[in-house]
Amino acid sequence: MHLHLLHGTESGTAEFLCDDLKSVLSGDVECSIASLDDIDPLNMADDRHYVIVVSTFGSGELPFTAQAFFAKIKAETPDLSHVRFSIFGLGDTTFDTTYNYGSEQMMNQMLACKARMIGERGMFDAASNEMPEDVAEVWLRQIISAQTVA
Repeated sequence: MHLHLLHGTESGTAEFLCDDLKSVLSGDVECSIASLDDIDPLNMADDRHYVIVVSTFGSGELPFTAQAFFAKIKAETPDLSHVRFSIFGLGDTTFDTTYNYGSEQMMNQMLACKARMIGERGMFDAASNEMPEDVAEVWLRQIISAQTVA
């Protein structure tokens, strides 16, 4: 299995989380990392599993590094039925009306393009006492295990 970790971030947290996930999974699966800024959704391959890690910024917006990717899939609604993806959101329940709205928007648009979502959307709450890497690792290992069994 090849995981391609994609991050959309303002402050770097999603990027750092992808680095952490790659480090803890390196012995189990092949991983690569890229910014959503560097990905053309029309060129997404069918031989990998995309793990999108995206934060919510401002009043529920996607972070700057995810905006071009999102704008393209929203405007063009390409057929992404060959794409497998999972999504993990970074948010803060202090902003209850927009909590993890960035990942929700991205998830819904990927689904509108017929991409196949693997597992449930993972979410991290910055207002909790947990660390994002701990929450994300458990979430991602469950997704990997489910795919290995299937």
